[in-house]
Amino acid sequence: MHALQKIDAAIHGFLLAHSIQMLRVVVGLVFLLFGILKFFPDVSPAEGLTIKTTDALTFDLVPGHVAIVLIASLECLIGLLLIIGRFLRIAIYLLAGQLIGILAPLALFTERLFSGPHNAPTLEGQYVIKDTILVAAGFVVASTLPGLVPGTDAAPSKQQRSQPRTDWTER
Repeated sequence: MHALQKIDAAIHGFLLAHSIQMLRVVVGLVFLLFGILKFFPDVSPAEGLTIKTTDALTFDLVPGHVAIVLIASLECLIGLLLIIGRFLRIAIYLLAGQLIGILAPLALFTERLFSGPHNAPTLEGQYVIKDTILVAAGFVVASTLPGLVPGTDAAPSKQQRSQPRTDWTER
């Protein structure tokens, strides 16, 4: 049993040291790639929903082709900032703003998102669900950022992060 505990502690130590960074990079890659898709007409499965949502939120003041480029640029910027690990606070604020656009279709176009058999999510509905998961993952990354006010940082110290734990409920 002792060997298993050592393996468990080693895996746990690795996860403590690297999991948030891996999550940050992977979420950034997904945002970047889905943002790039939006630059190409009729490639993104969410293009129609994105344009319709933007039309509703801007009262048709922003043309669809402009809106899709702005949203694609926003998603690519969020993705790049998360990948490079610089200006993360800006990335998180942009992500919080993106959350409005992600959640808006749930309120505005529920029937369109869940019109599959037995009200199952459509492809667009699945896309919105995926986006909410990505934003939640981004907020997990945000939870590790230092506070704005010196001395109020609630993030664990380097010593605390390096101590392996086997009980995930402690702390």
